[in-house]
This record gives sequence, C-alpha cells and structure tokens, in this order.
Amino acid sequence: MNHVNLIGKVCSTPKIVELANGRKIAQFTLSTKEMYLDSSGNTKTRSNWHQLTAWGRWVQILEELCHKGMDLAVEGKLVTKFYLKQGERKFVSEVEVNDLIIL
Repeated sequence: MNHVNLIGKVCSTPKIVELANGRKIAQFTLSTKEMYLDSSGNTKTRSNWHQLTAWGRWVQILEELCHKGMDLAVEGKLVTKFYLKQGERKFVSEVEVNDLIIL
C-alpha cells in the first residue's frame, strides 16, 4: 500500500505551472518536525522537507488560500520519477496530494 500522511508547515508559496494540455499543477515544499531522544536522554527535534505536487481542484485551492508558514495536513501517495543529467540517472521522490486540510 502506498499511503502518506503529513502534517507540517508550507515552506514557500506554491508554484503553479500550466502544462501544454491546459492542466495545472501546484508544486510546493512542506516541512515536518519529529521529536526524539538522543543517547543522553535529551529531547531533540529534527526537520524534514517534503516535495509535494497537487492536481485538479487542489491547484485552485492552493493558489487562492495557501501561503508560506501555513499549517497543512496532507494525504497522498509517494511517487518517484527520474531524469537524465549529463548521462546520469537522477531520482526524485515527491508526495502526490489526494486530500488536504488547511489547519
């Protein structure tokens, strides 16, 4: 099963791209934090940054309402793509949004 749930802060205003076929896609980064104990028992915080893409009705919602620093809950799936750079294969993983809630 390919299922991702994230709750975090939007790191930048979503970039809206219109494709040749007229469809739009929203691309943005979401920052999440996790708490853990180090070897001495001290509480530490680690940040993770996730690349997200959204299609369809979510593009309009993100375009109108979403801004940097906003809290967002996202449900989606992990998608991995590749491209060639100087003959070398590069892989990129991102979360494709199926549902979101502005917190």
